[in-house]
Amino acid sequence: MTYSIVARDEATGQLGVACESHFFAPGAGVTWARPGVGAIATQAFIDGRYGGDGMDMLAAGATAADVLDRVRIDDPHPEVRQVGLVGRSGDAASWTGSSCIAHAGGVVDGPVAVQGNMLADDTVLPAMIEAYRRSGGDLAERLMTALEAAEAAGGDVRGSQGAALLVVDGDRVPDPWNHKPVDLRVEDHPDPIGELRRLLGHRRAFDAVSGTMFAPGLMVGPYAEPHPGDRDRALAALAEAARVMTGNPEAEFWRGVLLARSGDLTAAREQLTSPLRVNPRLGGFLDRLADAGFLDPHDLEKLR
Repeated sequence: MTYSIVARDEATGQLGVACESHFFAPGAGVTWARPGVGAIATQAFIDGRYGGDGMDMLAAGATAADVLDRVRIDDPHPEVRQVGLVGRSGDAASWTGSSCIAHAGGVVDGPVAVQGNMLADDTVLPAMIEAYRRSGGDLAERLMTALEAAEAAGGDVRGSQGAALLVVDGDRVPDPWNHKPVDLRVEDHPDPIGELRRLLGHRRAFDAVSGTMFAPGLMVGPYAEPHPGDRDRALAALAEAARVMTGNPEAEFWRGVLLARSGDLTAAREQLTSPLRVNPRLGGFLDRLADAGFLDPHDLEKLR
């Protein structure tokens, strides 16, 4: 009921998994990844042990192929399972049980594995591998491109409904929750791949917003530019984020706040005009920012 891809980025070490299915919320069961450990897709008749136990085995040092062998031994029905996984060293493996519904299969190409069942035909998986290999950009972009290629080649013979994209960093860390740069799900949508592409763009845009909102000096604590040019780089990133976030004034608003904090009140007032028009309650939010120490209270009237 699904096609998926797992991969390790050879340049950054990031690990990722992505999937699409004509099924509600496939990411809740299919996609597993842990920083510095591996990525797993478990599908067809899903058994969570392939994800949970499999990830623990990878963490303990087992290879992807060993994980598949060991988990299948304890599975009373391996013939209905389909699994793809990759470890932190880039060792990928794929398994398709004999009772998975056609067209079904898997392809392993170095640190990448693609697999699918109920596919339109046998061109879907090769299209995913080729798209992944030819794509530029970071791991999330390459996984996204592979999903788009699968859909263009026919995808799931039943149609489309849900999709997911999960990318984690390549090093094992004590705070893995802080090392998931992309974690997106489309639970139910007539065009889940198109919606996932839109959400990935917004993920990147909001990264620019949060990167400014939580930046020491630029936004947190007394104003200071940590490195020469940081303010202008943040302003440019927020401008690009605003272009993506059409109809959402968040990036424009924080761009105005940054201008105000840096002392450019004339530009700040001009920047804030549109966000305050779209959402008048942001005028009161400026007061709250001043109360919290983010803005100088004496500047407020110059910003409205």
